[in-house]
Amino acid sequence: MTIDHLHFTPWLSLAGGLLIGLAAAAFILLSGRVLGISGIAGGLLRPLRGDVLWRLAFLAGVAAAPLAWSLFAPLPAARFDTGWPLLLLAGLLVGWGTRAGGGCTSGHGVCGLSRLSPRSLAATLCFMATGFATVFVIRHLLA
Repeated sequence: MTIDHLHFTPWLSLAGGLLIGLAAAAFILLSGRVLGISGIAGGLLRPLRGDVLWRLAFLAGVAAAPLAWSLFAPLPAARFDTGWPLLLLAGLLVGWGTRAGGGCTSGHGVCGLSRLSPRSLAATLCFMATGFATVFVIRHLLA
């Protein structure tokens, strides 16, 4: 997948970040739960009684958001520079990493940092450092 840097939209990006922050704040205030996608989705693997409907509704909303956006503007074209086996492997590694790290970027980076969690700070620094290193290796060492 590539990013079109020539058509970067800082105002839309800022609006998206504000919406994510508002959603995370509302979610923790109304439910007492951290808004982390991996935790919400992972909770469906071993669901607790009365815990399935809200998780499914949340994930349906995440899936429906691009469809709602497409009513107002065209969706950007997605392009993947790799095949399905590597994408599946990447997805499995992300799932394993979020379990090992006790959460994902939204749980640690948005909710955890706003609660001043030292564990979330360490996790977010690891996410970012790994991302930086991966981009450097792929773009400069393997290219």
